[in-house]
Amino acid sequence: MATVHSRAVRAAAARPELIVSSSTDASTRAAGLLGITGIAADATSLFASSEVDVIHVCTPNATHAALAAQALASGKHVICEKPLATTVADARALAETARVSGRVAAVPFVYRYHPMVREARARVAAGEAGTLLTIEGSYLQDWLLAANDDDWRVDADQGGASRAFADIGSHLCDLIEFVTGDRIARLVARTRTVHPQRGGISVQTEDVAAVLVETRGGVLGTLLVSQTAPGRKNALVFEVHGTESSLRFAQERSEELWVGRRRGSEVLLRDPATASADSARLSIVPAGHPMGYQDAFNAFVADAYATIEGGAPEGLPTFDDGLRAVLLTDAVLRSAERGEWVEVGE
Repeated sequence: MATVHSRAVRAAAARPELIVSSSTDASTRAAGLLGITGIAADATSLFASSEVDVIHVCTPNATHAALAAQALASGKHVICEKPLATTVADARALAETARVSGRVAAVPFVYRYHPMVREARARVAAGEAGTLLTIEGSYLQDWLLAANDDDWRVDADQGGASRAFADIGSHLCDLIEFVTGDRIARLVARTRTVHPQRGGISVQTEDVAAVLVETRGGVLGTLLVSQTAPGRKNALVFEVHGTESSLRFAQERSEELWVGRRRGSEVLLRDPATASADSARLSIVPAGHPMGYQDAFNAFVADAYATIEGGAPEGLPTFDDGLRAVLLTDAVLRSAERGEWVEVGE
């Protein structure tokens, strides 16, 4: 993720000044890979540097809260990878710290920055879908399909109590709430750990989560999240159904938005000339020239930096959105453990 972040920093006409990792050797390797000349002795030295304005936290999940809090206390702006924290208490405290700090604190829910996601949001807000009735969504990957597939995220001590839902289900829920303008009020969930061991170590986190949700507005939805779906690399899909039309966005076909109607449907292709204003703002190349994930990430970082400079771009995901994702993850784990509907915390 630091590679993706560093590209976005440069795309925003900023300069990656200093880097620090878990050891001097690791810092040196990372600096060489990312083309960063300055290496800090430790995180405290990095945060204290007068050369640094913004801290990008791209470390394992369990370290996010402490590092982000220290960066804010040092007077820095912060972009912190999600999950913001691995507990609700830590996420709530960090969001409050960000609010009172006066610093910009953002979380990369970058799928918001696909122009066709903004197009879907604009159409829902304009009432083109009518009254929303149901939602269908999924986020499927296959990179942890086999029992010998392993990663630090599998370790609950580093990744937290949830893996699949915290890692990718959080993106799906953020998109649904962002596009609809409605929030998930309650849910019931089941989770499954496909492989009880990976790398000879017991696995405590889920590979799959299936969730039934109800929003504050009464919309019902089904969500499926899996990191063990063969052939699915980054299949993030959501579909909203209203009384007038349906809207479907698939991240792997991010140049398209499907609009379904009872008397005929259509596929809209990204075109800044005909798009809503917010969608057109994020369309940095002409129609027919594909945009993708790095473009979305670049736009997110650019918006964060513009906010630091006093701007107010639409839709920047903040630490409050990061807290929201942790609350949803906590609700999924509580429901799966109890086998019952639970309310999502405020």
